[in-house]
Amino acid sequence: MKQTTQETNEGSGVIVKRLMPVAGLRNFDPFVLWDHFTITPGSGFPEHPHRGFEAITYMFVGSMQHTDNLGNQSTVTSGGAQRFTAGSGIVHSEMPANDEQSEGIQLWINLSRANKACPPAYQQVDAKAFPEEIDNGVTVRTIVGSGSPLELRTAVRYQAISLDANAQFSDCIETGFRGFIYLVSGSIKLNGNEQLNTGEAWFFEDTGKFTLHADEPSLLMLCFGQPHSEPIHQHGPFVD
Repeated sequence: MKQTTQETNEGSGVIVKRLMPVAGLRNFDPFVLWDHFTITPGSGFPEHPHRGFEAITYMFVGSMQHTDNLGNQSTVTSGGAQRFTAGSGIVHSEMPANDEQSEGIQLWINLSRANKACPPAYQQVDAKAFPEEIDNGVTVRTIVGSGSPLELRTAVRYQAISLDANAQFSDCIETGFRGFIYLVSGSIKLNGNEQLNTGEAWFFEDTGKFTLHADEPSLLMLCFGQPHSEPIHQHGPFVD
């Protein structure tokens, strides 16, 4: 299934390309929200509450400062990520740390019913801590998964994959996982025939193996997880 992002406004003056939730795609268990954001100076996400899920903010360029009611205050820069576990409830803000444009992805992952009331928590991982594998024009950076220090309460594999022009990447997804690939930039062909362009995603269910071919230099995000198979009730900043 192919899905195209929809542009919308969020926070204070932030434009996001939203993959979900949108009309026709409210969530894709265990994933609840996917925003490809661009923040210009003077914009951001002022203080607001959350509960019931975990979120990862991964930065392509620029910086993001996280402040919360647990006493955390830290800044993540290009190639780094910050994860908060909202659990029973957290109040935080995410604002650019300087006057340059910032771009990244925010991903929300639902918590299982057993973990909905877990204590809130925060973790920052800098760029140099994420494992990378480079081979034949393909760079795979693991944000969540084998070798990464970033921790979640849901089984997830989340990777940033860069392909040179004409490079090819094949992978086999874990049994029982479902998810999607999202093209940040470039142009790729999936399994030799399905064309994906910037801002488009392809969703998989029990996919097994797939192959990607880059028509030009491309960056994509691979996001797969184990569904909780429980009802998802999202309303604004809360997932109950």
